[in-house]
Amino acid sequence: MTKTLTRIAATALVATLIPLPAFAQQMDHSSHANHQMHAMDASTDDVAGAEETLKAYRTALEARDAQAMRALFAEDSAIFENGKAEGSFANYMEHHLGPELDAIVSFTFTDPTLTVTRMGHMAHAYETYGYRIELSDGRVIERDGVATSVLAHDADGWRIVQYHSSSRAPRN
Repeated sequence: MTKTLTRIAATALVATLIPLPAFAQQMDHSSHANHQMHAMDASTDDVAGAEETLKAYRTALEARDAQAMRALFAEDSAIFENGKAEGSFANYMEHHLGPELDAIVSFTFTDPTLTVTRMGHMAHAYETYGYRIELSDGRVIERDGVATSVLAHDADGWRIVQYHSSSRAPRN
């Protein structure tokens, strides 16, 4: 009995020493053929495309360009602003931001910071910034703001799938 247990233990030990990469090389991986990323390697740290998408959103806001903003968001996006769920970007544009754009004469961001972390086909980001809005009735709004974003990459590039922003009056 002791010899049998010794053989079983030795066999188990040898089995654990077989290199997994060698075993994996012998496996059939053909079912994974469609999982390859086109033009991007999921293991890279490349975040430039995601950063450019978020910078383009800021630029489109400053230009009050609704069409450019829409192109940056996924159809099934989710927008949250100052404690309110706004729904998709299309809903947010129709019921909140769109009407405000008509009253804005000037929109300027100041001191933006942006940090993006990529995780395969997804990225998450956080931003800080100041902004100044001049309205057609002469009022001026100045705020400090923060935003967090989740972006997804597909054949069409990076799109914002979730955006959450909040702001407050500047504090000295």
